[in-house]
Amino acid sequence: MERAALVTGGSSGIGLAIARMLRDEGYALTLASRRVEKVQAAADELGAVAVAADVSDEGDCARLVAEHEKRVGRLDVLVNSAGIGIGGRVEDLPAKHLDLQLGVNLRGLFLVTQAAIPLLRRSRGWIVNLASIAGTLPTPGLATYGATKAAVIALTRSLNGELDADGVRAIAICPGFVDTPMAQWSGIAPDAMIRPEDCAEVVRMALRLSPNARVPQVVIERMGSSNGDVPG
Repeated sequence: MERAALVTGGSSGIGLAIARMLRDEGYALTLASRRVEKVQAAADELGAVAVAADVSDEGDCARLVAEHEKRVGRLDVLVNSAGIGIGGRVEDLPAKHLDLQLGVNLRGLFLVTQAAIPLLRRSRGWIVNLASIAGTLPTPGLATYGATKAAVIALTRSLNGELDADGVRAIAICPGFVDTPMAQWSGIAPDAMIRPEDCAEVVRMALRLSPNARVPQVVIERMGSSNGDVPG
């Protein structure tokens, strides 16, 4: 039976790079993103199904997984790549920017995963969570973003503990600056950044492990950075 994957944030950046890799590995794909025209364009490129969904909305999280299940009937890999980063010192950050980052980066990831666990349990599948090196290092000016990504890392490890007996594995990928629109503000030249495809190769590696092995966390540092960098 054909393996299947669901990728949130799958219309661009790291999510799209992982989706391309999964397509090449023979997975049937469902791509999700907020903007219908953008996710449809990515889906057309990959022969995937597009679902317009906002993971900050609880109903959209459940609907996304339900639509995937209705179409394919199985889920082998869930990729939680939807994310948002808004800069601001703790003392200055508006509450709406706090809520938005918590809602997408943590709450949305949690709810999509929660809805997908029954399917992943049947396939003994993988949960791929896009965290960030910002979740492992101090990130002044991006403290909220870093806090959400640290929470994703902690959640990933807890998922491994809770689902170990079911054969479901989870990995948190923690890159430094990746050449995506989110990192354009950094001032770092695109050709000096980590490539989205580097993250995809880490996922490919994880999927090729034997059923007896898992890697709960991978940090990807940018060459030339003294402290590993800040977020991807």
